[in-house]
Amino acid sequence: MSFVYDRVDVPEGGAAIDVVDPESDELDVPEDPIIPIIHGDGIGQDVGPAAQTVLQAAAKATGREIHWMRVYAGESAREMYDENLPADTIEAMKEFKVSIKGPLTTPVGAGFRSLNVALRKRLDLYTNMRPTFHLEGVPSPVSRPDQMDMVSFRENTEDVYAGIEWESGSDEVEAVREFIEEEMGYGDTIHDGPVGIGIKPITEFGTKRLVRKAIDYALENDRDSVTLVHKGNIMKFTEGAFRDWGYEVADEEYGDEVITEDTLWEERDGEPPEDAVVVNDRIADNMLQQILTRTAQYDVLALPNLNGDYLSDACGAQIGGLGIAPGANIGDGLFLAEPVHGSAPKYAGQDKVNPTAMILSGRIMLEYLGWNDAADLVRDALEETIASKQVTYDIERQISGGTKLSTSDFAGHVAEKIHDLA
Repeated sequence: MSFVYDRVDVPEGGAAIDVVDPESDELDVPEDPIIPIIHGDGIGQDVGPAAQTVLQAAAKATGREIHWMRVYAGESAREMYDENLPADTIEAMKEFKVSIKGPLTTPVGAGFRSLNVALRKRLDLYTNMRPTFHLEGVPSPVSRPDQMDMVSFRENTEDVYAGIEWESGSDEVEAVREFIEEEMGYGDTIHDGPVGIGIKPITEFGTKRLVRKAIDYALENDRDSVTLVHKGNIMKFTEGAFRDWGYEVADEEYGDEVITEDTLWEERDGEPPEDAVVVNDRIADNMLQQILTRTAQYDVLALPNLNGDYLSDACGAQIGGLGIAPGANIGDGLFLAEPVHGSAPKYAGQDKVNPTAMILSGRIMLEYLGWNDAADLVRDALEETIASKQVTYDIERQISGGTKLSTSDFAGHVAEKIHDLA
């Protein structure tokens, strides 16, 4: 193998994943792939190895093996490279196609708004995918958490993630203000005094490639609907355009496989054709209500960046919180799994936090590899372990009769359950 890195080693065993068809993102996945992993900052040192234990158990139970390649970002990278996001890490993720990472903390004055955002942008991981479903035994603030089974597709590069803004009092913000007020005719819009100004670009290109990912997922996974979530009633030329461009994708690119909600009622009295995905849209603030009041009616959500942040976190609250919420970032032929939660540095190294979010993020990775049998084992083993009340402290304190386990012991119990189920 010819891959050469400055300060990390490629595993002696294992093989690289290859992209067979760039148009469809079809992968050629060996039975023993090399997978780069960033443990991450804070509790990453606990949940990263725990996830490896469980994912390796699922791989071996189905006749495969993962060859882990440690790469670095954040604090661990500063110790090794004296920088936060070294070229070795970026190149490894590009070379080996599929990776997983724990939480990262962006230090003050580090030159990045966010290390997580920087990774997504460097690799053009334009889709943030967050499946949200309830595991039996996890305490929830709602009465029917089992009704939550949604997958959010959040645009990952535009909107507020573009990072185009100017600080109040700066020469730049005054120049932008002058242009807005005098050249664009909004002289009575901005209040007097200091102002910060930001721009939220939403493009046809960025919208359509995100919506395609959402529709493709719905078709491949027998989901009934894709809902475009926007604030187009107010922001007509950005989020309203997101809605319109999303419908264009549905109308023009999928034939009879996809039908829009308007067409559904106009031509079919609300009865969709068999196996067709229905594309509809909802206003973002109303959707925040509907995920509570009509949870079971929604399958796949496609959202601009900020809406996706709010809605996916609200979905996560219904199934027990962000500590168990998984996620992944997907581009063209590139994939990076990551949990939704932060680095919680005050718990770092205590071997006490819940690794479920990191494990379930790895489960998405297994599905992306086409290892659905291994992915099913991970979910089933997690659910059985939690239902038996063998849990970490965060869940044990909310239930009666539970057994409190450390992070590593919990991962060990899940791995043993995988062996039993296989």
